[in-house]
Amino acid sequence: MEILDGKTMDLVQQNIDELKKLFPEAITEGKIDFDRLRLLLGDEVETGKERYEFTWPGKSDCIRLAQQQSTGTLRPDKETSKDWDTTQNLYIEGDNLEVLRILQKSYHRKVKMIYIDPPYNTGGDFIYKDDFKDNIKHYKEMTEQSLMANPSTSGRYHSDWLNMMYPRLRLAKNLLREDGIIFISINDNEADNLKKICNEIFGEENFKGQITRATGTPTGQGTDRLVNELDYILVYSKSNLGIFSGLPFSQEDEKIYNEIDKKGRYLTRPLRKTGGEDRLEDRPSMYFAIKNPDGKDVYPVGPSGYKSRWRCSESRYHQLVEEGLIEWKKAVDNGKEKWKPYQKFYLDGRLKQPSNLWTKIEGNKKATIEVRDLLKGNIFDFPKPVELIKQCIKISSDGGIILDFFSGSSTTAHAVMQLNSEDAAQCHFIMVQLPETCGEDTDAAKAGYQNICEIGKERIRRAGEKIKEENKDKEEIENLDIGFRVFKLDTSNLKAWDPEVEELENTLKGFVDSIKEDRTPKDMLFEIMLKYGIDLTMPVDEIEISGKKAYSVGLGYLIVCLEDGLTLDVIEAIGAMKQAGQEIARVVFRDSGFDDDNVKTNAVQLLKKFGIEDFRAI
Repeated sequence: MEILDGKTMDLVQQNIDELKKLFPEAITEGKIDFDRLRLLLGDEVETGKERYEFTWPGKSDCIRLAQQQSTGTLRPDKETSKDWDTTQNLYIEGDNLEVLRILQKSYHRKVKMIYIDPPYNTGGDFIYKDDFKDNIKHYKEMTEQSLMANPSTSGRYHSDWLNMMYPRLRLAKNLLREDGIIFISINDNEADNLKKICNEIFGEENFKGQITRATGTPTGQGTDRLVNELDYILVYSKSNLGIFSGLPFSQEDEKIYNEIDKKGRYLTRPLRKTGGEDRLEDRPSMYFAIKNPDGKDVYPVGPSGYKSRWRCSESRYHQLVEEGLIEWKKAVDNGKEKWKPYQKFYLDGRLKQPSNLWTKIEGNKKATIEVRDLLKGNIFDFPKPVELIKQCIKISSDGGIILDFFSGSSTTAHAVMQLNSEDAAQCHFIMVQLPETCGEDTDAAKAGYQNICEIGKERIRRAGEKIKEENKDKEEIENLDIGFRVFKLDTSNLKAWDPEVEELENTLKGFVDSIKEDRTPKDMLFEIMLKYGIDLTMPVDEIEISGKKAYSVGLGYLIVCLEDGLTLDVIEAIGAMKQAGQEIARVVFRDSGFDDDNVKTNAVQLLKKFGIEDFRAI
């Protein structure tokens, strides 16, 4: 019986495996032959001493940090959750670097869209100080300390910020689907550096644009630099499969559709190409004669008489004619009345292509007021507008998982629920937030909030109920998912996966009972799910098997029994469940749960007999 591995996904081994698939010729006795790989890649390998690259002190450590495995886990907190049994949403408390590592198996290539609003590097913001040796222990110590700043006078001012961002973005990329897109809010201080590391991580070819947004809150004083009224959002896709959806037209947008016929409202544009690349030599295949209403040939001619071109090929032109999308109008040209062709564009069903200038989104002041009204006080500073996140989701996702690992007051969760209520979208959120302590003198602390996570969870609760109330007459609004399962980052539940190095002898003696004394079977269950790579929102049923308590995950896909005194009767009962039609694929027991080694050995053979090949012990 195989012992379940307690580590997160090995990203280095995964990269090696991918390389072996792409270049099997470069493998010699199971190892990568870099000389042969260089030969296969030809001129695409840079061998010169001088080359273009972006680097800073600590970058090599960042790469290693992103590849480091973890034995940490996420412990369920049903008490502070909402609609635990039915929700598909997650709220995770913990250092996002460690959480991103832990999510690698369960959410690898499953996230459709990521939005993050990381700490801006303004000299007074909190900077995550990561630790190579034991990041979870460091995280626990860090949350009990006062927040640290990154003063602009520091010699590592930019480096410290980049060291915080780089490994998190590398891990985030692994979670994106192939058609996934990431949006990153940033200001002037690090926009340039952020784009450089994103070009390296996501690929320069996957840069989708930089959105400029009017914040409505001018910042900066004095005359040494311009007052800032803008924020930016860098947008990257995982691959060339990441595409944008169009946006609905506003009433202002619709005004230009000022003509109407029996098919509806439309506008026309000259069939002749205008602007750049409008000459025959630019697209020779788009220079051809078409018949005007008088039966005469018409060619595309530019304003000064040069040979121009149409907007489409000849075959496409005839298709437009058949579809009734060509309209001829008489216009005066050089004192003479002439027929000119136009293409018709109907309003019905048309969407607007997203641009990189967002000026009509509500500003930060309105967002602050909205959160203040919802939470009844000045509880959280500088939240992002809900409409901003909604628009990011609208253009990048028609459903799926939305991740925010700097979730703050949970604006992204609010936006997901709001959008689901409006468009019946099928989005689910994962919020990740470090439980930063609220200062004693803050309004948040005075209102009873101990940390930012408590603020975020309460906002989701209140926002969800408000959305339901405002849409109570809408069909199926009662099915809107406004719940969330809460999980908290912690060390492993198993002593074997998380030994106390300083007290190794006592730890080894305690392995007779491998699960830590302060942990529950539910804690262990979700750690097993994470190690197997199972979604944390998968349905879990508590069942009884031959008198022993067990858990059925995903309608029987995984059976977990952590009880002592296991006999072959339990194994026979699991086999009977399999024969009765349950799709049992995996079974996990407690290694010390069997009465003796003979029972364990016979259990292995019995499970194989019933067609269950994947069974492990902890």
